[in-house]
Amino acid sequence: MKNTDDKLISRNIKPTAMRELVFDILTEQTAAISLSDLEQNFQKSDKVTLYRTLKTFENKKLIHSIDDGTGSVKYALCAENCQCNPHDLHVHFFCTKCKHTYCLNDTPIPSVTLPLDFEIKTINMVVKGTCANCKE
Repeated sequence: MKNTDDKLISRNIKPTAMRELVFDILTEQTAAISLSDLEQNFQKSDKVTLYRTLKTFENKKLIHSIDDGTGSVKYALCAENCQCNPHDLHVHFFCTKCKHTYCLNDTPIPSVTLPLDFEIKTINMVVKGTCANCKE
């Protein structure tokens, strides 16, 4: 748990047993996870506690949320140096076959030119298709 505690503390998050467990589950994921998917890992925890943990992680820029168009927000860990600014944003990929959402960390969102006095707060770009696992 030491490494987990260090990661949480580095983002100014007080380590608690629940936060450590949620973080450990998030680190095991190869795709983004929804609140209901996360909830399946906890037999005796309520959805509100898990939601608050995710929101704390998101507010402290440990994770980011993804609207992949499925109607269920997904969550994924941020890169180590991410501050969730527009220049940190990356493309997401939604597999229409397995329904998993992946972060394409090495694929930045293309530059967007806005009219004068417009300011970008966030950009969401989701590419849909078939992932490598489903294509095999």
